[in-house]
Order: sequence, then structure tokens, then C-alpha cells
Amino acid sequence: MALPAQVRLVEVGPRDGLQNEKTIVPTAAKIELIDRLSATGLRSIEATSFVSPKWVPQLADAADVYAAIGRKPGVRYPVLVPNEQGYDRARAVGAEEVAVFTAASEAFNQKNINASIDESIERFRPVLERALADGVRVRGYVSTVLGCPYQGDVPVADVVRVASRLHALGCYEISLGDTIGVGTPAKAAAMLRAVAAEVPMPALAVHFHDTYGQALANILACLEEGVAVVDAAVSGTGGCPYAKGASGNVASEDVVYMLQGMGIETGIDLAALSDTGRWLAALLGHDTGSKVTKARSAT
Repeated sequence: MALPAQVRLVEVGPRDGLQNEKTIVPTAAKIELIDRLSATGLRSIEATSFVSPKWVPQLADAADVYAAIGRKPGVRYPVLVPNEQGYDRARAVGAEEVAVFTAASEAFNQKNINASIDESIERFRPVLERALADGVRVRGYVSTVLGCPYQGDVPVADVVRVASRLHALGCYEISLGDTIGVGTPAKAAAMLRAVAAEVPMPALAVHFHDTYGQALANILACLEEGVAVVDAAVSGTGGCPYAKGASGNVASEDVVYMLQGMGIETGIDLAALSDTGRWLAALLGHDTGSKVTKARSAT
């Protein structure tokens, strides 16, 4: 299959990136991060998460952040919600797109949210029903699609089953996440092909962590299968608080550099994105996870 002419990058740094930081990032800095990202040409920026502050204290200021960001026309600002309470909080500050999440691994779901896959879907079924009635778009996340820290291998059939259920319930897009970054290109492509046999490819996205340095290779393998939506986090921030050993997300800057070098349109200003990644790394007090930003800084 020919490579896509355009790819939409879903920037998950403000949510998936910051939720795993040990230090609490000030509210004003989160707002500045999102506003900086809005100025780079990104069209989808996951802003925050309306989960219980007890479980993710790093994002306890979700309402304050979302209410204060400068929402740019043409840019989506989805937020994560686990249940109806989270949906109510998100809608109270004007969220127009939400995301729900589950896993392809029963063991991971139990560790992550203390529920089975079926129970997790029942928890957010009312969210989907209300969102569809309210005209709110819903994105679905399926984690551990290529491996689980607790059960090991995850059968592809389980990934297909869960992704198909989310799509049937009304999720316009399903993000397939290699939560612990154990995937390799052939396995990633085979998993995507299997899901695409049940869920239309335009409704699929990929989300790779870079634990073993395979994320860019995995993305390329999936682009060759026809996927045209990629999740990434500026400066390679992130991980998963419930996935032991998981490293950061693939860096947005590195993905954009690769795509631009392949002649694939993203609409993103790489220099502005790298500047934002450098700023965020300094704010967090560690080196950027982007090889592109490091290389640009050294020249």
C-alpha cells in the first residue's frame, strides 16, 4: 500500500506525558505548554485528563487548565474521561471531544483500573451515549496491544475484539497503544492489519512507546499498511504509572522529522515544535527525549 500523503499527529504530551512526571507541573506551565503547541500547526492536542486526582494527582488541575488555554480555531483539544463524573467535569469547562480507555489485556485492566475489560467498557458506555447525544466526539484508547507487563504476550484476537467493540459503540477513532514499548515492526504491522480487517483503517491510530528504540520503525511499518494518524509526545515525555518499565512516548519532533523527510505532509512547524520540546525539558529538569532536538541544539 502507498504511504499516506498526509498524517495527523495527535500530541499527547500535556496528558500522557505529564501524568507520569514525579513532580507536579504548575498550572500556568501546563497552560503555556498547550498554547505553545497550538502555535506549531498541530491539529490535535490532548489537553488533560479528568480522572480522579487521587489516582493522577499530576493532573488534578484539569478544569483550571482547560478553562484557561487559548483554544485555536481548527485545533481539537480532547480530554481523557474514565466515567460519567469525568465527562460532567469536562463538559462543564467546554470540552468538545473526549477520550475513553481500556486495555486488550485483562491483567493490565485489573492493575490499572481494578476492572475487567467488559466492566471498563460498561463504565464508559453511558459516556458514549451522552456524548453522541451532545454532539461530542469520542476517541477510544486500547492499551497493551503488543504486550503486557503482567501477562506477557497479548493475543491479537483480543486486540481486535476490544477495538471493534469501541468502534461499534461510537468511537470515531481507535488509538492502538504499545504501552510498554515491546513491539517490533513486523508484529506492529500484523496487529494493525488484523484490526483493520474489522475496523476501517481511517478510524485507526497508532501509539508507540520507545522503550526498546523501536517506535519510529513501528510507525513506519504501520504507515506502509495505510494508517494516517500517529500519537506522539513532545520531548518524548510520558510512560505509564501502571506499566512497570515503560519509557516515554515517541517524541513528536522525531516523528515530524521522519514524516517531513519522507515527503508526508503534517502541517507542523518542526522548529517551533523543537523549541517547545527544549523548553519543556528544561522545565521538567531533564534532557529532551527527542534525538532531533538534541541534534539541532548541537549544531
